[in-house]
Amino acid sequence: MNTFTENQELSARSICDNDCIFRATVVKRTAKTVTIKDDRGERRCKIHNRGDGEFIFPYGQYSMAATFNA
Repeated sequence: MNTFTENQELSARSICDNDCIFRATVVKRTAKTVTIKDDRGERRCKIHNRGDGEFIFPYGQYSMAATFNA
């Protein structure tokens, strides 16, 4: 199972525009949350889990939201 670790580089492509890439770095991790830093600043995100690994919704949870997978 994939998990988030400190100093891990994250990236995700936008569903709407393939040229748009979201990038962030994991600053801190607890059992239930991850703190990431991106060009918008630091934010804390709840860790969600599925069978193959962990993921987060850093910009909100909506139909076309970007997700970062561990």
